[in-house]
Amino acid sequence: MGAQWKAKGKAQAADARGKLFGKLAKEIMVAARGGADPAGNSKLRLVVEQARKVSMPKETLDRAIKKGAGIGGEAVSFEHVIYEGYAPHQVAVMVECLTDNVKRTAPEMRVLFRKGQLGTSGSVSWDFDHVGMIEAEPTVAGADPEEAAIEAGAQDCEPGDEDGTTTFWTDPAELDLVSRALPAHGFNVLSVKLGYKPKNPVNPANLTAEQLEEVESFLAAIDGNDDVQNVFVSLGG
Repeated sequence: MGAQWKAKGKAQAADARGKLFGKLAKEIMVAARGGADPAGNSKLRLVVEQARKVSMPKETLDRAIKKGAGIGGEAVSFEHVIYEGYAPHQVAVMVECLTDNVKRTAPEMRVLFRKGQLGTSGSVSWDFDHVGMIEAEPTVAGADPEEAAIEAGAQDCEPGDEDGTTTFWTDPAELDLVSRALPAHGFNVLSVKLGYKPKNPVNPANLTAEQLEEVESFLAAIDGNDDVQNVFVSLGG
C-alpha cells in the first residue's frame, strides 16, 4: 500500500481527474504565496511541473498562481492542517488538509474518524518520518534505481505504487535537488512532494481480509473529503 494511501481501482476518469486538478490547484495557490514566478520559487516550480505532467489546462494553472499570489484581486488563502489518529485496528493515519475554513473541516474530520480514533497533535506523528517523496519511472532499459538513488543523493528507494515505478525517499530539504538530478541517472520524475513515511508499519498479513476491508473503507471515506490533500498510513505494502 505504501506510505501514501491511494484508492484501489479507478474511479470514473473525469471525476478522478477533476479531483486531482482541484488538489493541485490548492497546492499551487499555497506555493504561490512565496512568489508567482516558478523560476524563483522552487516549491511552486515543483507543483507546476507536476500539474503540467497530468495535463492541467494552462488557464486553470495560471488562475491558481494568480489567486495564490494575490494578483488581480483574486487572492484566496488556504490553511495547512494535519489530523492524526487511527484507522480501525490501530493503524496509524496522518491526514493532510488544505482548507479555507478550519471550522468546517475540523467537525467533518471528527465525524469521519468515528470508525477509528482521532488523536491530538503528535499522537501518531512520532511514528512517522517527514520525508521527500519522488515517484519516477526508468527512461532506459536496465536503469538501476539503487544506483540512481545513490548518485542523485536520495536516502532510499523502493518499488512504487504503479508497476515499473520507483519511489525515492529524500531528506525534505533535498527534495528539489534530488528531483533535478534523477533524470541524468535514467529516471523520469512523475511526482514530487513532501510526506510522511511510517517507521513501524503494520504488516497486512496480521489483519484478516475483513479487517483490511474496514481499514480501506475508512481511508476511502477520509480521502473523499474535499479538503483532504494526502492520507499517510502506517500499513505495509
